[in-house]
Amino acid sequence: MKNVLVVSGHTDLDDSVANRTILDEVAARAPEVVIDRLDALYGADFRIDAAAEQAKLEAADVVVLQFPIFWYSMPSLLQRWVEQVFVHGWSHGSTGDRLRGKKLVVSLTTGAPRQMYAHDGAMGHTIEELCAPIDSTCRLTGMEIAGTLVTDGVSYQSRTDPASLAGIRTRSAEHAERLVALLKSL
Repeated sequence: MKNVLVVSGHTDLDDSVANRTILDEVAARAPEVVIDRLDALYGADFRIDAAAEQAKLEAADVVVLQFPIFWYSMPSLLQRWVEQVFVHGWSHGSTGDRLRGKKLVVSLTTGAPRQMYAHDGAMGHTIEELCAPIDSTCRLTGMEIAGTLVTDGVSYQSRTDPASLAGIRTRSAEHAERLVALLKSL
């Protein structure tokens, strides 16, 4: 497997079931993968160490953004990370080529079921449309989207029912299995 960096954008991974399960399973199935928990590093104050994060990205061949959809977008901590790390002259611009040619995998979860993410659904937009800023970022930086994995309907509201909680864990482990298989194919 190539050098893989998984950037966990959940703002409180310890309170997550789906994203925590995905990351735990990835770590167990592919221990060589580097997992960058932004909440553990920067969750208290959102002060991103851009140089350290840039070094991690430079060492990677494949970058995975792992996050839950929060309010129709990536979580604020992950957005802040992008804003602070993907700077002109480093990631883009006439001298910014450090991400060019790297592969990006978008790996996300939603609380609502997938059918709600449709033009005629409650959200009014598709997951792909909500991910358009990531696609644009890839275009700007010369990265290539190598895949998008979505596990839907894993709401934190379902945690009170033991059967639903078990289902979330099972579906999240399956998501991790698909993610590791994709990473091994790249």
